[in-house]
Amino acid sequence: MKDDSLRGAPPYSDQAADQQAAVSTEHIPVLADETLQGLRIRSGDWTIDGTLGGGGHAARILRQSEPDGHLLGLDADPAAIQRAKRRFTAEIAAGRMVAAHANFADVETVAKQHGFTGVHAILLDLGVSSFQLAEAERGFSLQADGPLDMRMNPDQEITAWDIVNTWSERDLADLIYEYGEERHSRRIAKTLVARRPIERTIQLAEIVEQALGGRRGQRIHPATRTFQALRIGVNQELSRLEQALPQCLRLLRPGGRLAVISFHSLEDRIVKRWIQQEAADFLPDPAHPMGGVPKQPAVAIITRKPITAADVELRHNPRSRSAKLRIAERIQ
Repeated sequence: MKDDSLRGAPPYSDQAADQQAAVSTEHIPVLADETLQGLRIRSGDWTIDGTLGGGGHAARILRQSEPDGHLLGLDADPAAIQRAKRRFTAEIAAGRMVAAHANFADVETVAKQHGFTGVHAILLDLGVSSFQLAEAERGFSLQADGPLDMRMNPDQEITAWDIVNTWSERDLADLIYEYGEERHSRRIAKTLVARRPIERTIQLAEIVEQALGGRRGQRIHPATRTFQALRIGVNQELSRLEQALPQCLRLLRPGGRLAVISFHSLEDRIVKRWIQQEAADFLPDPAHPMGGVPKQPAVAIITRKPITAADVELRHNPRSRSAKLRIAERIQ
């Protein structure tokens, strides 16, 4: 199944720096119209927002599902949950919304605890939020000086400081290469190890910049990919995404839809391959005489190509530049 009405956005620019764009306390939900249209939220629907963040998408979902729709919002960041409880006081009091402090990797357990099974729609808006980038003390942004933290959930133990200052040069280089897609990872890791201890974000950014020979007029800061790699490593973002996707499928009712907004190629690749795998009617198996076995597809692909931001959104929200939206519908 393919929904051509959702297409028409400009080509995607795969730049890790877009996560650093528009650092502000104002939360603007990315691809909000396209997401709500793709999820087909209707009055009375039960929906899960696995990445509550600033609540922009949640507000639209609650409004579109009035008067008796229900929303379960999860976020690994307790500060996001506190903001949501203030913003959605009326909806929570009326029993229309639950805000739960949890990572979406545990979405199935949390959903069952609150009676959200057989839901109509699930949204995952990946990456770091505008609030997290704007708070220097969280250590996410290379534009503001703060401690090397980068934890979405402050309760977890490992921080970016631990990785930068205690990992071996080889492990550090591998992480920067794999999660940051940084081809100069060896040079960066060698310089970081030589300059330990590294305590602050600005210090880290300057060291990486020096290791790569300066900016030389580049629009993208040379340390952007290193920061991305550290954040992904600290929060185990890719493995948790891989854990969440099959749980979302099990929580959806037939005809229910899953929408995932990603901000870099690693996330998008995981989502794309998972959807293709679940939509396939053939399971490859080298040991089988026919090279594989037939299987029943579990989802229909709604977006053959990812949806990206239109020009008007790009002008008002630079962070949307890297966003890719993919949607699948459960058919089994």
